[in-house]
Amino acid sequence: MNDQEVYDLIIIGGGPAGLTAGLYATRAKLKTLLLEKLPLPGGQTINAWMIENYPGFPGGISGQELMQKMESQAREFGLVIAAGDVKGVTGNGGMKRVVHEEGDYWCRSIIVSTGATPNRLGVKGEERLIGKGISFCGTCDGFFFKDKDVILVGGGDTAMEEALFLTRFVRHLSVVHRRDTLRAAKVLQERAFQNPKIEFLWDTVVEEIGGEKTVEKALLKNLKTGEIVEKNIDGILIFVGTKPSSDFAQGAVDLDPRGYILTDENLETSVPGIFAAGDVRKKLLRQISTAVGDGATAAYAAEKYLEKLKP
Repeated sequence: MNDQEVYDLIIIGGGPAGLTAGLYATRAKLKTLLLEKLPLPGGQTINAWMIENYPGFPGGISGQELMQKMESQAREFGLVIAAGDVKGVTGNGGMKRVVHEEGDYWCRSIIVSTGATPNRLGVKGEERLIGKGISFCGTCDGFFFKDKDVILVGGGDTAMEEALFLTRFVRHLSVVHRRDTLRAAKVLQERAFQNPKIEFLWDTVVEEIGGEKTVEKALLKNLKTGEIVEKNIDGILIFVGTKPSSDFAQGAVDLDPRGYILTDENLETSVPGIFAAGDVRKKLLRQISTAVGDGATAAYAAEKYLEKLKP
């Protein structure tokens, strides 16, 4: 690596937002580098067994295949992708520094597109069955649970919104919550309580998730009685919060209390020339399609920012 090499743009994160930003930036002839923490780009989308709500793919497409197509298309226009973890970003002026585990990179603009990670339950069987009946997005995967019995874990606004959405598809939905009251807004609670497809299992946690190739059952423990029961299910959806991958950006740009990066309508952060795209920024909807839109907008905004730097 040449520490003195200066890029027009460095993109941090290789999910849908980052790859789209890379495609737009390289087509605009910006000298661009994409840094991805994992060995292969794609982000959380790689874990999706089937995606049916991304335009242009009737019948659906696997997350892995979609990301491979996005990566291939971006590379066709000359996007350079390097692996490794980013430790920090600095720079309030024209030149910016990206602190990487293998050394520093220098650039004139940055797009942060590191995404967000759903919190896990941390129970036996969970990691093995993610994408095989375990989902973190009812909006994305609801159709796959059509006429099936599923469990939803959580009690906040997102959990109840997703529970109500899932009742369009499922046969029966059991909401597992570790407390005896919900944290969700009252209006959402009322709608959920009145829905005949939803039952609530209070003071209960998931102890284990089982199944050979897909989710088949879950062990549930009542925290008050200690009783453990086995429940046959076809899937489990987990909504116990998400964590934005923004630790490296703390102190560099403004974040909201949950750690999401704050941006303006052009996706510029509190620091001129540093932009954010996709699930890592504060936004209403986190989907592949909105991440792609963010990536295109951020790349275009970065291009316009760079034009202003020219003498």
